[in-house]
Amino acid sequence: MSLEIKVPVLPESVSDATIATWHKKPGDAVKRDENLVDLETDKVVLEVPAPADGILKSISAEAGATVTSGELLGVIEEGAAAAAPAASERKTGATPPA
Repeated sequence: MSLEIKVPVLPESVSDATIATWHKKPGDAVKRDENLVDLETDKVVLEVPAPADGILKSISAEAGATVTSGELLGVIEEGAAAAAPAASERKTGATPPA
């Protein structure tokens, strides 16, 4: 099941926030309550945690973008496992021919 990651309700008198840093990228495994992204306002820096264990499926707003309360930041595929590394990234136990 896919879960939306949304901008939390911003503090009173704050109309928008800027995405400061994404701590994960699409395809990364995430744990419930792990900080995914930092949002910066003129008053505070807000951490947006993962709502569940799963895989960060997509990011809808990149670092530097201005967002408002309730706006979609990304999507988590709940319960999904991280993709296995590509064959080129895996280490093999075979020794090269002499």
